[in-house]
Amino acid sequence: MKKSFIKILLVEEDSLLSATLAKVLEANGYAIDVASDGQTGLNLATALEYDVIVLDAQVPKLDGISLCRQLRSQNYPKPILLLTANDSDADVVAGFDAGADSYISKPCATEVLLASIRTLLRRSNAFPPGSMGKDSSTTLTWGNLCLDLDSGRVTFGEQVISLTATEYNLLGLFMRNPDRIFSRSVILDRLWGFDDGPTDRAIITHIKDLRKKLKAGGLAEEMIETVYGMGYRLKPYPQPASSSVDNSGTDNTRKHKSSVGDRSAIDKVLERFQGVFKQQIAVLAQAKTALLAGNLAAQLQQTAKQEAHKLSGSLASFGYPEGSKLARSAEHLLMNDRPFAPAEITRLSEVVTALQEELAKPPITSTATPIPTVCRYRVLAIDDDTALTERLKAESEDWGLQMEIAPNLAAARSRLALSVLDVVLLDLSFPETEEDGLMLLQELKERSPHLPVIVFTARDSLADRLAVSRLGAKQFLHKPATSEQIFRAIARVLPKNQALQPKVLIVDDDPTMLTYLSALLTPWGLETIALSEPQRFWQMLLKTSPHLIILDLQMPQVSGLELCQVVRQDVQQGDLPILVVTAHTDADSLSQAFAAGADDFITKPVLGPELVTRVLSRIERTRWR
Repeated sequence: MKKSFIKILLVEEDSLLSATLAKVLEANGYAIDVASDGQTGLNLATALEYDVIVLDAQVPKLDGISLCRQLRSQNYPKPILLLTANDSDADVVAGFDAGADSYISKPCATEVLLASIRTLLRRSNAFPPGSMGKDSSTTLTWGNLCLDLDSGRVTFGEQVISLTATEYNLLGLFMRNPDRIFSRSVILDRLWGFDDGPTDRAIITHIKDLRKKLKAGGLAEEMIETVYGMGYRLKPYPQPASSSVDNSGTDNTRKHKSSVGDRSAIDKVLERFQGVFKQQIAVLAQAKTALLAGNLAAQLQQTAKQEAHKLSGSLASFGYPEGSKLARSAEHLLMNDRPFAPAEITRLSEVVTALQEELAKPPITSTATPIPTVCRYRVLAIDDDTALTERLKAESEDWGLQMEIAPNLAAARSRLALSVLDVVLLDLSFPETEEDGLMLLQELKERSPHLPVIVFTARDSLADRLAVSRLGAKQFLHKPATSEQIFRAIARVLPKNQALQPKVLIVDDDPTMLTYLSALLTPWGLETIALSEPQRFWQMLLKTSPHLIILDLQMPQVSGLELCQVVRQDVQQGDLPILVVTAHTDADSLSQAFAAGADDFITKPVLGPELVTRVLSRIERTRWR
């Protein structure tokens, strides 16, 4: 796929937040460097070239306002986006006076952050991701494989690959959504609709035939990946090995984009958290040394038990199943509230040593872990008013839409045959042809009855309104109208299963598990809110209004069982689905979880397909109810 050359400097002290934001930005095609304090941010901004700086107002060494003011005093020209938890008028004015171009209040939704960045990039004439050339919206590529949306041709180099309409639409679906996993039921819904779709077995056959034709056309690599138990997705294009010079003088918090796309998201998370794992095992080693010397303090024993618990839940998910077992053994030994017996001391010493040896090994890799992506809705505007459609296209990203343009009915039919769309915006009058939009509306009613259509026209007779209504259009919008009115009309007719993005609140005191669970759920169209401080649970619950809660049962200060009971006792929030994550599956532990009000449970180590299936089914069941 085409690469982005947009570089962003993220200056943020909170390591978990910066890791999450960096993952979101990288998933949307940006190259990210991260600085954890203002002085490092200043050094990077003055030494390297960035397209946007995303800056937290409260960072150590040099605060965000001072950093912003200092850059502007040096005539720094690039946009600066300020993140602030203090959004009083005085703080906002101070930020703008210091030279910030825009600001966002924390915590913020990722969609708001991305839209703000796109707006700043357009103002500074930088190309947004995916628009590297004039025709990028009409051509999809994967290496030397090219899918031309205008001509409907698929080529590999100079070789034309002949596909059926179904195979073409399948290929287009994957290439338009390179990181998204599509289950067979979703493919049926997107390409056929519920009423006229084939069986699941037919989907398998279509994908098998598509793979064969691509291979026969010269494509040596397998581009469509089967994610077992979950569905299919487009594999990242293999990156050629290239040597790179490591500048040892550069701040070690910088994140390089060179490897994005050739490793799974979980591999990248593991890379970031290897140091955390080593620190946790170092605590266990310290406890072992103290125990062997006969002076293990109660506080150190408690800390070591907590670190062992975190390791037991996370290591297996990152390719260390044996490590999880060893950590669980260490946790059980450290639960001892009486003097350790000689055999227990020996056993803990052996377990910690084995755990250190286990982490020194390479992880057991898995290809079934999804990569996060942010999905947008696709809208086809069928109108010969170029000025109007170009304005809509320019503003569409701020509304979370990807706008395609068809200037006439012939071009519209071509796009409709090749594209997977969420909404159609249709004018009725086309002076250069004898046809009008009502004819196309009739065709859409017969072929795609579930596709929402908004008629947007200067015609306003009762006869036209009746005809539009009888042909199943969702909205009738009279010209002229502002772009805001048009986009609000589009928002009203978006499919209900997409218009409201389900939100999942994940509560776990282990940042590693928070990141891992978010990475598993994000590709399925779920917005995840990660909370590592259970004492802030109620505040976050009321602020975010999630559709489902995932709780770790064992957390310090406030346990998952207690949080579960708090939710069930509330009149407003009491019906929220709650999924608990636990390493303890004995009958007593599960009985306590269900008695506290849990709807379901997931055992550690967490398996991706099991988690996704249970979360989606619970959310869907709640929607029906």
